[in-house]
Amino acid sequence: MTNKKTTEIPVLWIQGAGCNGCSVSILNSESPTIKNILVDELIPGKHINLRFHPTIMGGQGEQVVSTIFETVKKHKNGYVLVVEGSVQSGANGSFCTMGAMSGKHYPFIEVLNEAGKNAMAVIALGSCATYGGLPSWSPNPTEAKGVREYFNEKGIHTPVVNVPGCPPHPDWFTGTIAHILIAGLPDSRHLDDAGRPLAFFGKLIHENCPKRPYFDAGQFASQPGEEGCLYELGCKGPITYADCPTRMWNSGLNWCIGAGAPCAGCVEPDFPHLTTPVYKKVTMERLESFKIKTK
Repeated sequence: MTNKKTTEIPVLWIQGAGCNGCSVSILNSESPTIKNILVDELIPGKHINLRFHPTIMGGQGEQVVSTIFETVKKHKNGYVLVVEGSVQSGANGSFCTMGAMSGKHYPFIEVLNEAGKNAMAVIALGSCATYGGLPSWSPNPTEAKGVREYFNEKGIHTPVVNVPGCPPHPDWFTGTIAHILIAGLPDSRHLDDAGRPLAFFGKLIHENCPKRPYFDAGQFASQPGEEGCLYELGCKGPITYADCPTRMWNSGLNWCIGAGAPCAGCVEPDFPHLTTPVYKKVTMERLESFKIKTK
């Protein structure tokens, strides 16, 4: 019997404006573990080859920066680009530099342009990469924005899958990677209008919240720690699409509302502009501003 050759899927992970919290969250993946993802065959016959990651790689300098361009050249349309952090498009990208090679400094947007247009797909990971996130807060002098918005402006047509969250759950990322390896790129059947996988972002938190009976009964907490629904305390569960209530965090131990805090709506396209202050009740005017709906 002839053994089938393992297919290597190169992955480039680049970081724009952000806090590295998305990387930290994914590194805490439990099943599969980060070791399983990087060392084992995540899917039989297919192995992820993480070729560049600014935070966890051991190398530095020109040697590792050159890896990006080598991968783009040798594996055109055959690698996955993961983008963490927002795209700071102002001032020709001078606000964010990836590194230097042969005496030239490479702005993040220059690397994103080259690596983005030649990738098979881009995974925008975290709310900064998907929608601009905190770096895009007004007045936004750096012109920070999400990857898909930036690609639309530049005429880059590479498919972008948005995996938002501040930070995103590890399962949302590994599940998206698994889908690409097993079934190919997600299409309109698998994504909502915001480009999010429906498998993870298909239902309102409000639909599965254990405090929903309090909401239906009109029993609302007036201060943190008080029994009742947290809607009056600013909970964004009624306008937030994510499976946090059923998946939970930290190995299924707890989640925001379970810990007594209102949902901050961190996976929504309007986060944080229309979902803050965290402890302020959402008004009808704000609700009407949320245009993204699942299919």
